[in-house]
Amino acid sequence: MNNPKVIVLLPVYRKDSPVYLRLSVDSMLAQTYKPLHILIGIDGSIEGELADTIQSYARQERITILPFEENRGLAALLNDMIRWAQTQGYTYFARMDADDISLPERIEKQMDFLLAHPDIDVVGGATNEIDENGNDRHKINHYPLTPDACYRYFAKRNPVAHPSVIIKQSFFDKAGCLYRPEFRQNQDTMLWFDGLKKGAQIANIQDIVLNFRVNGEFFIKRRNGWTYAKGLLKERKTINQELHYGWKATLYAYLLFMFRISPSWIIRLAYKIL
Repeated sequence: MNNPKVIVLLPVYRKDSPVYLRLSVDSMLAQTYKPLHILIGIDGSIEGELADTIQSYARQERITILPFEENRGLAALLNDMIRWAQTQGYTYFARMDADDISLPERIEKQMDFLLAHPDIDVVGGATNEIDENGNDRHKINHYPLTPDACYRYFAKRNPVAHPSVIIKQSFFDKAGCLYRPEFRQNQDTMLWFDGLKKGAQIANIQDIVLNFRVNGEFFIKRRNGWTYAKGLLKERKTINQELHYGWKATLYAYLLFMFRISPSWIIRLAYKIL
């Protein structure tokens, strides 16, 4: 029996590091699972070493480069990448970020799980954190394994690491949508929300599937700030109401809001401890 074909959705924009990108792409080329195709989507104009790095993969048979002139944000880019992949007959979509590194057996392990559990629509896995230089931060992030545990976990935070997942077409069919392009941030949170409220099943394998890069920008831009915190609180209140998580989840959302607007050094310290 032939393996189902899988496509890797790897978005890139002008601020991505060409060094990190090469490590990311090469980690997917080294996957033990076949057949596997890599779709590099470019969100807006790029130049210099980053453009050269992407161009160096242009003749790779297992890689397709999909450029877009306008920078529209991750959700809009991912939607166009998914639509392109759907026209090519793909029904398994693996996510990957341009600064992370997948372990060689990641896709094989996740596909083995999905094929053994046909009721599951999304599968993620544990992540190991590395710093700017690729050094181990000695922190492994584990996520709930079963659909019920993932549903309960979503009352506080996302049940999967976005760059670690494989999403089946069945998830989008159940959700009735792709990513919401109006969300420049937290687009994955709203995607899981749209799926879970329609009965989609999310799970994780216990294995570490990728090295997740954490740098200074992770704390300064992605993890705090008034705008980010306010938007997250609004989204969480909607999620809690529609998924009936109760007052404890709402209280947690407000506590998280206070945390998000704290100085970055407090967030960095708390993230290291928690």
